[in-house]
Amino acid sequence: MAEYNREYVRQAKEYEEKVIQIKRVSKKSKGGNKMGFTVLVVVGNKQGKAGHGTGKGKTVSEAVQKGITKAKENIIEIDVKGNTIPHSVEKKFKSAKILLMPAPQGSGIIAGGSVREVLNLVGIKDISSKMLGSSNKANNVYCTFAALADLRKSNAQ
Repeated sequence: MAEYNREYVRQAKEYEEKVIQIKRVSKKSKGGNKMGFTVLVVVGNKQGKAGHGTGKGKTVSEAVQKGITKAKENIIEIDVKGNTIPHSVEKKFKSAKILLMPAPQGSGIIAGGSVREVLNLVGIKDISSKMLGSSNKANNVYCTFAALADLRKSNAQ
């Protein structure tokens, strides 16, 4: 009986997953409408590694699983200096523009919407940010990852 239970013990997840956006999409066809879902997922370990992915499928759960798989393939490593980033960075992706600035200890994550979720999953605890331009969640996530990838490595930790 003990061997039976050992097989079904859940393993601790390496990455936390967060669904940022779910969109229902449909396509006209000869037999009627074909329904599907598109999901934007961000995964992170809260220790400087995170990734994003988009999954498409006929059901939400199928799309989420595909998104998680793609997000794990797109993982980048971010240099976190203490609880914040080493320097400020400004990045533009399509119509989205983001400004990330280091913040003093104890100030928390000052960010809106999808940017907050990304920074939380990366493991940054003190940061100030501003989204400029677009309110599109997907573009803001991509722009945030581009900005985090542009951070220089800090020598002192």
